[in-house]
Parts: sequence; C-alpha cells; structure tokens
Amino acid sequence: MKELKIFDSYKDAVKDLKNGISIMIGGFGGEGGQPTNLMLALRNLNIKQLTLIGNVAGISMVTGYGWTNKKEAIDQSIFFKNKQVRKIICSFPVPAQQNPISEIEKAWKNKETIVEVIPQGTLAEKIRAGGSGIPAFYTKTGLGTIVEKNKEKKIINGKKYLLEHALQADVALIKAEIADEFGNLIYKGTSRNFNAVMASAANITIVESEIILETGEIDPHHIHTPAIYINRIVKSNE
Repeated sequence: MKELKIFDSYKDAVKDLKNGISIMIGGFGGEGGQPTNLMLALRNLNIKQLTLIGNVAGISMVTGYGWTNKKEAIDQSIFFKNKQVRKIICSFPVPAQQNPISEIEKAWKNKETIVEVIPQGTLAEKIRAGGSGIPAFYTKTGLGTIVEKNKEKKIINGKKYLLEHALQADVALIKAEIADEFGNLIYKGTSRNFNAVMASAANITIVESEIILETGEIDPHHIHTPAIYINRIVKSNE
C-alpha cells in the first residue's frame, strides 16, 4: 500500500516536485474533470523542462466553448506561457482554429517545445498499459498517417499493425468528484476517461477532490479508483 498524505493546500501538495519530471494531467476536454487548482500550483512552482502528458492542451481557449469570458483560460497553455515545458504528449495540442495562436503553438513553431501527437484511443491505452505492467501493444490506428513514422510494424494474421509502447510518468495530477480519507475515488462523467488510467500509471498520484469523506462512507461498489494507487489528496479551504 502506498503511503497517503492529505494536504490542506495545493501549493504544499506539489512543492517537492523537481525540474525535468514527467507529469500526466487528467481531464477529457476543456476544464471538465481537469485538476485546475493543482495545475495553477504547478505553474506557480515554476519548475522547468517538464514533459506533459494529457488528452488536450489549449482547448479551453476555443471560441464558443463558454470559457472565453474568463480572465485566464486554464489549460496546459499556462505552462507554455511560463516556459516550463520541454515536451508535450497529447491528442489535441492546439484548437482547430484560433487567432491569435496559442502559447503552445507558438512554442511548437519556434521549436522551443517537442509536440508528440497520439490518437486519443491509443493514448488512453498506452497509459492504461503503463499502469498494468504491459510494456507495449499492437494497434491498426495510425497506419498510413504521420503517426506511423519511426514505429515498428508487424503482420499479424495477414494484417499490418503498429507497435505502441506503454506510457508512465513520475507524477499524475488528477481530479475526482469524491474521495475518502483512505484514498478511494469516484469521478464524474467524462472525468473517468483519463483520470482513472493516469492514477495507476505514475509513481506519485496527486488528487484534487471536490468532496472528501471519512473512510467507509463510499460504497465499495461505487469506487472507480482504489486507494492503492493514490499518494496525495488535497483537502483545501482555498
């Protein structure tokens, strides 16, 4: 069982993270299911040379999504604006249309950051494999596209497949709707898509939860992520 610590502030939950680490960031699209407060704490920590892994980046700045009236769009762009990112691995690095271009696209075009684009389902499976001890798997997704560049190919039962390697990270920042003080989690809606698989694929998993209950208050049949994968939970009054 991993040791679990419950923190009273987002700042304290991330304060020991170092330059050069890899970080998975949960969420499916935009700010729903995204650990926004942990992300802001990480930005404010100002560590550099990060490798970010997540489904989307820059998507909450898309006109018409309902977030454009905010003073600050909270997505992975905040780390690029702060010059913290060496590489990002994701499915949607920039919106389809945006003027002016995002901080991520600026860094990409200026060759300040490496951007690796992976199909959404493949990305989820790479992370799931990383948390399950599966080193690699074959898939047809990406054949005949830029995705297959420099990847091993194999014929299986007369069909061609690409070899995809598992993904793991030093740290995962994830968002739960409900946690208990033992570390069991429940997610809401599409939050289950990436938060759940990331929880098991990192050396340290840090959770931002809307509600924290006492141990035993969550019905075991309703648990989405068991406590064994969780290291830190933020119980914040901020």
